[in-house]
Amino acid sequence: MEIKIDDLSGSAVAEFLADHIAEMKSVSPPESKHALDLDGLRKAEITFWSVWSEGRLVGCGALKQLDEFQGEIKSMRTLASRRGEGVAANLLNHILNTARARGYHTINLETGAMAFFEPARRLYKKFGFVDCPPFGEYKQDPNSVFMSRSL
Repeated sequence: MEIKIDDLSGSAVAEFLADHIAEMKSVSPPESKHALDLDGLRKAEITFWSVWSEGRLVGCGALKQLDEFQGEIKSMRTLASRRGEGVAANLLNHILNTARARGYHTINLETGAMAFFEPARRLYKKFGFVDCPPFGEYKQDPNSVFMSRSL
């Protein structure tokens, strides 16, 4: 697997993220959809990575700087046919290492509360994330789970 910073200009990434948004809309009510589209990810405070295997896009994820000492994981997605093969774990480890190198003290994330998101929540817990109150601009939402971990 190759994890690389992506400028979000390729058609494969655009299609992958469109599928991500469509899937999030299918499992989350509109008021609880926090996935970012291409324009939302093209912000100076966001670093976006794509994950490639044998020339095929198999995953993505982003790190948003919230302030000098905090980051937020955004847009984690693994190609459905590659789930359970370590794509997300490798990318999550890469993002955590990047956050440490940037001097962040805390890393946060928001994910869904529905059964669809249970594998993601298990992965985050395996990496030391714990439930926390809403952070940043998020509000309490019964469809969201907020998680955080110290670095």
